[in-house]
Amino acid sequence: MTATHLLSVADLGTDGIEEVLRVTDSFVEVSARAIPKVPALRGRTVVSLFFEDSTRTRLSFEAAARRLSADVMNFAVSSSSVNKGECLRDTVETIDAMGVDALVVRHGSSGVPWQVAGWVGASVINAGDGAHEHPTQALLDCFTIRQRRGSLEGLRIAIVGDVKHSRVARSGVLAFTALGAEVTLVAPPTLLPPSLEGWPVTVSHELDPVLVKADVAYMLRMQSERMTGSLLPSRREYTAGFGLTRRRAALLPDGALVMHPGPLNRGVEIAAEVAGMPGSVITSQVANGVAVRMAVLYLLLGGAG
Repeated sequence: MTATHLLSVADLGTDGIEEVLRVTDSFVEVSARAIPKVPALRGRTVVSLFFEDSTRTRLSFEAAARRLSADVMNFAVSSSSVNKGECLRDTVETIDAMGVDALVVRHGSSGVPWQVAGWVGASVINAGDGAHEHPTQALLDCFTIRQRRGSLEGLRIAIVGDVKHSRVARSGVLAFTALGAEVTLVAPPTLLPPSLEGWPVTVSHELDPVLVKADVAYMLRMQSERMTGSLLPSRREYTAGFGLTRRRAALLPDGALVMHPGPLNRGVEIAAEVAGMPGSVITSQVANGVAVRMAVLYLLLGGAG
């Protein structure tokens, strides 16, 4: 990885994605040790700058940095000068002036990590910007699929649900297709982006015919907090048409994987018993997230050494 920042999957290209996955293999082994720690980033400082709530991504990045022996600083918006009216630029420039090496940024507005990257000397990693992108989620998803299926080349991946508000879907489409997968978006018209021009995907408004051919069923969370209008009659109706119920899970071919970026709305986009079935790799996604983020931090901050 030759870039200073990781803002989009497009920053990496196919070769860059493959490089991250190769390095991740090494860090999976580190994570399995009794003491899962290496000194690769000793003396480096990584700051978590989360303006949106997060459990998995924030803790995963913090665990990754600590396992690489980096120092970790957490920025708590609720107790910061942001509440006194400090603007975003002043906040990040203040933190950058402390001599930090990387900022892991999550923000509710699309494009903020790009702005931050223009203001600071530290490396910037996009941990999710609005409904735009979430590159490390796409990387850990690619790693998880490859771990189970060997390769993404020729796989049929169905991304199902609230595509309109999903940064996971956007980054996933870029990464999956770069590695040779065929992606189908499955959603009601109201939960698709206004335009899909340039998206290398096919679209379906019916789930069952797609599931019978799918190698991966990637279920998205209903993001009610981002919905400004009445896009669905009811959650019950959504589940009836697009939820991965036990009946629908039985349509999947043998060896098919069930994925979800979390947090799960059990009983809405995925049935509780389906989340625990043998083909479900949801907990593997979480576990692999730490190793993938170790790889990203190492390649950005320590790989040249």
